[in-house]
Amino acid sequence: MPAPATHSHRPTTKVSHKAFKSKAASKHELRDRAKGKVPNERGQRKTPHQQVMSKLDRRNQAKQARITKHKEHLKGTSVFTGREGAPRIVAVIPLCEDGDAGAAIKQLNESVDIDAEIRPGNFKVSIDRFKQKLQYVPVKRDLNACMDAARVADFVMVVLSATVEVDALGDLILRGVESQGLSTLFTVIQGLDKIESVKQRPGVVSSLKSFITHFHPEQDKLYSLDNRQECANLMRSLCSTTPRGVRWRDERSWMLAEDVKFATNDSESTVITGVVRGRGLKADRLIQVGDWGTFQIEKIVAAPVPTHAKKADDMATEEAEEVLDQATEDLDDLDELAPEEIMMGDEDDDAMAEEASAKKGVLLDDHHYFSDDNDPAKQPKKKLPKGTSAYQSAWYLDDVSDSGSDMEDDVEMGDDTEDVAAPEDGLEGRAQPEPTEGAPSEYPQSEMMQELDEEDDAAQLAEYRARKRDEALDDLEFPDEIELHPNVSARERLARYRGLKSLRTSVWQEDEDRAHEPEEWRRLLQIPDYAASKSRATREALVGGVEPGTRVQVFIKGIPAETAASYKPEMPVTLFSLFRHENKKTAVNYLINMGTDYAKAIKSKEELIVQCGPRRFVINPLFSNMGTTPNNVHKYARYLHPGSSAIATFMGPVTWGSVPVLFFKRTAPGEVLSEGDLPSAGLTLVATGTALPPSTSRVIAKRIILTGHPYHIHKKVVTIRYMFFSREDVEWFKAMPLWTRRGRSGYVKEALGTHGYFKATFDGKINPQDSIGVSLYKRVWPRNAVPVQGPLLEIEEQTQAQAEDGTQDMEIS
Repeated sequence: MPAPATHSHRPTTKVSHKAFKSKAASKHELRDRAKGKVPNERGQRKTPHQQVMSKLDRRNQAKQARITKHKEHLKGTSVFTGREGAPRIVAVIPLCEDGDAGAAIKQLNESVDIDAEIRPGNFKVSIDRFKQKLQYVPVKRDLNACMDAARVADFVMVVLSATVEVDALGDLILRGVESQGLSTLFTVIQGLDKIESVKQRPGVVSSLKSFITHFHPEQDKLYSLDNRQECANLMRSLCSTTPRGVRWRDERSWMLAEDVKFATNDSESTVITGVVRGRGLKADRLIQVGDWGTFQIEKIVAAPVPTHAKKADDMATEEAEEVLDQATEDLDDLDELAPEEIMMGDEDDDAMAEEASAKKGVLLDDHHYFSDDNDPAKQPKKKLPKGTSAYQSAWYLDDVSDSGSDMEDDVEMGDDTEDVAAPEDGLEGRAQPEPTEGAPSEYPQSEMMQELDEEDDAAQLAEYRARKRDEALDDLEFPDEIELHPNVSARERLARYRGLKSLRTSVWQEDEDRAHEPEEWRRLLQIPDYAASKSRATREALVGGVEPGTRVQVFIKGIPAETAASYKPEMPVTLFSLFRHENKKTAVNYLINMGTDYAKAIKSKEELIVQCGPRRFVINPLFSNMGTTPNNVHKYARYLHPGSSAIATFMGPVTWGSVPVLFFKRTAPGEVLSEGDLPSAGLTLVATGTALPPSTSRVIAKRIILTGHPYHIHKKVVTIRYMFFSREDVEWFKAMPLWTRRGRSGYVKEALGTHGYFKATFDGKINPQDSIGVSLYKRVWPRNAVPVQGPLLEIEEQTQAQAEDGTQDMEIS
């Protein structure tokens, strides 16, 4: 029988359909790449907004938005829920003279059948109908009280009168409350029933609505306190509406004081009772208590609301034992400046003095220019007529001859004119095209100079300056020009000034200003990276501390005993926890936006009262131009005009974040600021702004302009007078670039004579009516801020000592 056929056991390779497709796809992909095509790109929409979402995706997106909004609502109202929930703070602010905050609160309570006693200061009322608690803060028409109450309020209720208009004080209060950051606002009308004619009442309501919507357009409903139903609707809104909040306030821990117990001696602590709001309250952070100052916290003790079932003694013992937080080794200190250090020895001082005495020219950018060619011993002798004096010899120019041509002048300018650029901040205009030789020049040729004696020269100078003053522009266009006295040395008068080829790009040599900086400048807080430092300080406040909504007693150390005498229960006391380092002093920068309500210009270094967050200061700020520059040098502004903006700089404590800033100015009571305006209330809100990153490296450069008159003109060579009055001053400022109002630029060639005349070369011919200028700069330093202690309208003069210290920076006239 034949043998059975044997089957091979060699494995067979099977290629699946999916693998075959992947290989084919890879081949196509390689082919597309070889052709320059991008894979996975065909058939897809390139912009997300062009992709059409399906119906299911749209439903899911809307559902997620509802869930997120509901979580935010629960988070915002969680502090008010429960039996131990925090009360809703309602600040009642009357704006008119006949306004009565207590009567308004009484009418609101009667609308929901509550008969509560109206006490001075803040007090709580339980609204059983809506299962909420309200904490009323009735205030009088006082700027301090109104702003402090609105700063910690969940709801602000302004009271308008149906018969009396809002006066200057009411307008000031409304603007101040609005500018510092305002939570949810409600507007009520008081005394509407006093209008006898019923037909006139809708017109009064319409007029008041027009007034309040000018400041707050969202106020579409005004509630009449004489109508019980409208009062009940307002109470429902107060108990159910989620407060809008204030961003800068909610980033911190804050509290409204319900009760204050002052210490009887220095070893005890002042105890303030209230409900923690915002972030968690930490005992290691400093706390700002109203206008009393910044203090340290000893400990934080729980203070639950006492119930009828417990006796007062047992409750006090239980409270004293439950310490929620206590100061640790991480407690912030109250030091404003860094510890003193040994700065510079006597040897270094002597070396700097010798170096300063060796300088022979003005500082231009980073170099003291002085040429040995200025030495008379090294200058080549000129061919002079017999009997010519040394003074007269300076008027014989070497580079001008009768047989010369314009080509010589062009060659003479050479490459020097390419490097000479007019200052970016000069007052020069657009230069006219140079006249050519094809037509006669519009500029008349100068006559041969006639030497003047001192009396004639002084008379011509007085006539020139008198004519110039008549034609001078105001400080909006030409504020920096100064006039030197003929008997005053410019080198000594302007010893601190220097030149800059470009205000934006030239490097500022800070070593030259060491001798003039304030004593505490080196001890200020240095912040190399503001964004990182701010983020670290704000993130630290998110974790730990006593939870918001907890009623506590805060034991505060260091409050002076004399504060008890000035304490008034009807004046609200607020507590704000400060971030780390917010008590340390640095060079503070605030953006200041001046409106048109105050018609006068504010002079730099003029006294202002500033409020930034929970703190108030008396400052004398330096104004400077806004924007960023590569060299961090900014031009000093002598005035801030209505409708303009600037940066206000002074030395004060740092504030993390963009916190709103208010600028007030003292005015005479009854003073009318502008035509058609209300009389002044003694204090005027002149500007608002925002806190900006502080910086000690920001240079504020004060500019002055020396101007001269073209005396002799020959083509592009001009003899200039009245800018300087001695040959030594010309040699000292010889390196400074020159510019004219009409856009020409040039440089000084040489000094002429002994009366300050000099020869200059320009890039074009100069009009005899033109004016030649040179810009000089010096660094000005900010002044210290003084904390406000007491009512804003009754502040005593606190800056007299600083005014005496700032005499070195007085304006040059």
